[in-house]
Amino acid sequence: MPREGSKKEETEMAQKDIIFIIVAEQAYIHSADSSRDFSYGNEQLFTAISGTYIPLLNLFCTLEAEHVPFKLGMVMGAPLCTLLADAQVQKQYVSWLDKRIALGELELERAKDDPDMLDNVRSCLRKLQKDKLDFTETYGQNLLKKFRHFADKGYLEFIPTAATYAYLPHYADIKEVLNAQVETGLYAHRTFFGETGEGFFLPYMGWADGFEKLLRSYGINYTVLDTRALLFSGSPCSTGIFTPVRTNNSLVLFGRDSTVPDVISGPDGFMHRAVYRNQQRDAGYDLPDGALEDFLGTNKTRLQTQFKYWNNGGSTYSQQDAQAQAVADALSFFSTQKEKLVQAAAGLDDSDAVLVCTIPAALLGSSWHEGILWLEQVIRAAAAQQDVALGLCRDNLQKQFTLQKIAPYPCSAEGTGYAENLLDSSNNWMMRYVRKASERMTDLTERFPSESGIKARMLNLGAREVLLAQSGDWAKMIHDGQLPEYAEQTFKKNILNFTAVFDSLASNTVSTEWLCNMEKEDCIFPWMNYRVFSRKK
Repeated sequence: MPREGSKKEETEMAQKDIIFIIVAEQAYIHSADSSRDFSYGNEQLFTAISGTYIPLLNLFCTLEAEHVPFKLGMVMGAPLCTLLADAQVQKQYVSWLDKRIALGELELERAKDDPDMLDNVRSCLRKLQKDKLDFTETYGQNLLKKFRHFADKGYLEFIPTAATYAYLPHYADIKEVLNAQVETGLYAHRTFFGETGEGFFLPYMGWADGFEKLLRSYGINYTVLDTRALLFSGSPCSTGIFTPVRTNNSLVLFGRDSTVPDVISGPDGFMHRAVYRNQQRDAGYDLPDGALEDFLGTNKTRLQTQFKYWNNGGSTYSQQDAQAQAVADALSFFSTQKEKLVQAAAGLDDSDAVLVCTIPAALLGSSWHEGILWLEQVIRAAAAQQDVALGLCRDNLQKQFTLQKIAPYPCSAEGTGYAENLLDSSNNWMMRYVRKASERMTDLTERFPSESGIKARMLNLGAREVLLAQSGDWAKMIHDGQLPEYAEQTFKKNILNFTAVFDSLASNTVSTEWLCNMEKEDCIFPWMNYRVFSRKK
């Protein structure tokens, strides 16, 4: 509601919010074979659980116990939630921890004559032991339940995203794909968290013309876009990124502060300071084969052990020095963001101002060890003063139907602003296969509009495989050189599985055994209804 009163009263009441959105996104890497050592494929997930998700929950518990107010937005995609809720994955994670704890006992003996090294070994070992205790006892192996607890208390706002984090502009001309990704993502979010909320986080913040109609048709009130979408729009935003705007059909758009990624993870960003722990240099790569014989197992693949003893400057890591630097960097960051908001509010005649900061979850503990401490200090700095507070997007929709209207500029937060890394010479071969599979899935819904029994299960499997093939993770992993062979193999498997479904339905021959095996292997979206790919009448 518009504020009334004198200019002085308006100044005192002007709301200045920093909105943090933590983007937790994970490729669907899963194995149904319990006898298989799948730690290599699950390395990303397990590192994230120990490095980010458990520490985040511990931080939230501490803040709640100390009555420190905080508000954060959080995006947790369906693949991540499915894996966190999977009993087999949970068991694999505990085994992953046990393997590293056993190595830590050997490391204590190896480092006994080096006091500095020994301190780091003890610190890493204590962390692994506490992770196991937290995961198994404190949180009962159910991290999602605890995250939901903080959402129910009003500390977190969960923001839904697409089913498999597909880069939606690649399918802007195939409406059925857009509908399937959004509808499945919303349903999955409701399944895990009990509600779908007000907003929707577009994967990679990819925007294309017409997306406003798509999102509003599902009752979505807002999304977050890259700065370019607002500043390069046909009718430039008079308030920049410091107030939300809207499309012609009143979808609210928040522009992110595009300087934040560089400040944190750019070439000169905080995380690269010499004093911080080097997350890439791990004992698993430094130690001789003999010292890792039991840890490496039969496949002899070098893995991160979570025992990291060095800082980015090449010296022995000092936890005390790193923590002091994290506090200083947090205060510097908060001071800079606060100054931006104060100046913006003054330029807006002391009206409300917001500043949206999106942060990949990996930066909070996984790829930047001190990231969790940095976030804690930012939260505490915000709580210690009155001028600027942490806010949520959903709390800034009061003027939804009176905001400035714009036509957002098509862009992305990936690559240099146009997600060119998701469709380049390394991965562009994938697009023709996934688009053809998407078109065929839509055709199948026309040919089999109301199936049940085995045929419906086949169609549901086909829909799942197409959604998984559309995931932007595979293209990004290939481009970044991060498990590229696995990403290529998984994408091909998804396409071949769908092709098998398509051919089986065409020939009216279904292998029940094969179907059961595939349902067990790709157990995401167990409630899938293949009709999400149907053409809307």
